[in-house]
Amino acid sequence: MRHSSPALSSSTAARVVAALVVAGASVVAAGPAAARDTGRVETPVASGSPVTEVTETAVRVKVPLPASAGPHPEACDWLSYLRFRHKDGPAAAARADRILVAQPGVLEGAGAFDSVARNTIAQAAKSGRYIEFWALDRRSNCLEDNTGVLAGVAAKDPHLAVDYYYRQKEIGGKRFGGFLGNDKVTWLQNQGLAQTVRDQYDLMARELPDQAARKRKMLCGGHSLGGILTAFFAEWDFDGNPATTADAGYNQCSGYFALDTRIRKGVPGLEAQVPTGMVPLMEFGAGAVRLGLESGVVPRTLSAPAVINPETMQLLGIAGLAASVAPDGLSDLATYVPEGFNQSMTYRLLFSKDYPTFLKGTPTVKDFRFSNAAALGGLLDDNSQPLAFMQASVGFWDGGKIVDKGFPAPNDLEEIGLGGLKQLVGPDKKAIPDEPNGPLFTWRNYDRVGAADDPVHRSKDGKPFTAAGKEVTDIAELARSLSEHPLDFTEHYFPTRIVTDIAFADAEGVADGAVHDGGIAANPTINLEAGDGLVSAAPLPGDVIAPGYQHIDVLTASARQNDGRPEPISLNLAAFALR
Repeated sequence: MRHSSPALSSSTAARVVAALVVAGASVVAAGPAAARDTGRVETPVASGSPVTEVTETAVRVKVPLPASAGPHPEACDWLSYLRFRHKDGPAAAARADRILVAQPGVLEGAGAFDSVARNTIAQAAKSGRYIEFWALDRRSNCLEDNTGVLAGVAAKDPHLAVDYYYRQKEIGGKRFGGFLGNDKVTWLQNQGLAQTVRDQYDLMARELPDQAARKRKMLCGGHSLGGILTAFFAEWDFDGNPATTADAGYNQCSGYFALDTRIRKGVPGLEAQVPTGMVPLMEFGAGAVRLGLESGVVPRTLSAPAVINPETMQLLGIAGLAASVAPDGLSDLATYVPEGFNQSMTYRLLFSKDYPTFLKGTPTVKDFRFSNAAALGGLLDDNSQPLAFMQASVGFWDGGKIVDKGFPAPNDLEEIGLGGLKQLVGPDKKAIPDEPNGPLFTWRNYDRVGAADDPVHRSKDGKPFTAAGKEVTDIAELARSLSEHPLDFTEHYFPTRIVTDIAFADAEGVADGAVHDGGIAANPTINLEAGDGLVSAAPLPGDVIAPGYQHIDVLTASARQNDGRPEPISLNLAAFALR
């Protein structure tokens, strides 16, 4: 992250800028007294998006948790979302033509919807219609502290963020409280399916009190796990009386949208979107898992020693910040961040060429020189990131020798009879730089793949690792989405209880509110799928399948695609919303 654009040379100036950022962030988090008295705070969000006709605000609404939730931070009595709308559209949401309300996937926050929200709104405006897009943050995101990243964005200095999170340096008089362990998030054991759908209902009803208007204007949906949550929402009864249906979930929406998922309560064809394999005691049933959560034997958040945990999610935001501020600058993410087990093991897992490299621990990521954009690409691109649910198609490595990456899975899975693993690692061959202590490896953006100066790096089978038709997301936009939002792209503390409740939905006391069996079929649905994504269910008539897209691309794809056509997910979502 040693970047070419100048950072603040004066620490005093940096502190002043940072203090201003913190002041602004605190308004978003709690609001001035007058706003707090009304129980609603809406704050403008500055954006560097090229889709300039769309404005963004962060909205927080006070909806206190019930006493049964247990002791929790006061900030967690507020529900939050990012509100995107057209600059020429009505200021009052009630006057919008449509409002799309989106639930995020696993480990995902509101900021992940940035590009698809903007592109969809811009498409709708071409027909003279003004829609809004509300990207929800789950309640557990209240535990995140985005002070360091937002200060780094304002100062254009990624080191400010690293200093805050890893070097105990204050920003505006505030010091980072540390990443929270299992014993610090006890209340999340009660944040399951019922509370999640209730939160969505309460937020929608608070923001648009007229139920008839909600039914007419709102569309409900989500990405990945968000589609499953939407299915439960559609069937949920919110007033405790199934005989009355004005409160039923399906009567809050006029339609459903599924972003690389399905509006379905069960998981056949969606197994990869409900990561039950990460949860201990699942084989012993709902009661055992409930006791495990209460005792702490079952982690209360989905977490692993490396790659998937709050610290790694924070590193993604910092990597996005560095790539946004100075994409061509030399990355020092692996060296400026103080070394620890999580970072070292994460880099080792993501940047080992093969099993001998992983086992020996050499060469390490520190032996290579990456640009900030290349460092981010290495973390999330589908030709590098080994987990399919974290992959996007943002371009390819450049600047030196690139070879096959055979760890943690080889590229010839089909040939060795392990083709089934592609659901886990994705269909694209993995690649990695192979010149330690060599050149500066850079990143070829999605729209430069296949250009006249593209060296066309090839796998050991002689075929190109990628092609223009497989690259759809601008890495600059991904970097911006990862770093500039007060409600960020990732979810650091995803409640395990949501996953276990979905898995055990038929058990007594888990999903008892889902009583309106016809709720899913009550409204039209559009399925918007990534061609190389996670949905293994057979396509249905009317499904929109975006060729070359990975799971994350349905959220992040650029408005301008390499074939010259408009981005298909947002194009079709806008058309569906306006029918």
